[in-house]
Amino acid sequence: MSIEIFERPIAITDVETTGLDAVKHEILEIGLVLVDQRTDEVIDTLNIKVKPEHIETADPNALKINGYDPENWLNAVSLLEAMTLYSQKAKNAIFCSHNVTFDWSFIAAAFKKAGLKSTLDYHRLDLFSLIWAKTKDSNIESFSLSKVALFLGLPEEPLPHRAINGARTAHEIYKKITHS
Repeated sequence: MSIEIFERPIAITDVETTGLDAVKHEILEIGLVLVDQRTDEVIDTLNIKVKPEHIETADPNALKINGYDPENWLNAVSLLEAMTLYSQKAKNAIFCSHNVTFDWSFIAAAFKKAGLKSTLDYHRLDLFSLIWAKTKDSNIESFSLSKVALFLGLPEEPLPHRAINGARTAHEIYKKITHS
């Protein structure tokens, strides 16, 4: 008899935000790579820009890191539309990210702000914890997504940061870590 948790998809998620505080700052972009955990096959993806409601509260450094330019966000969707799409695609999936505390805090706050209930499984998978366990006896220099990718022989995440690129890089790291 198998445990149902091992049959749920993994929702590898990355968010780009206007800063580090999920209460004060906003999601600008959501990247999702939905993976069948038995085969590592990509089931679905989501790459969506979110229209900021309070860009005036943004940290200029955060905007520089993720390459925010108002012209590139002209076709961005509302937070409600973004979270509705994310919720539909990630239904019953296990949330996974490179920094689960950061990414989940923004996703949870966005669900609340949009007036939606999360459809994801309540478990969270922290990619950093998996990486740490696999590399603790190594000479890894940093646990940033790009440094981990390079350490594992994978291409680093391109700059500026884009949520879908972060999610794709995290997926490659996930596959490498879970199959080594």
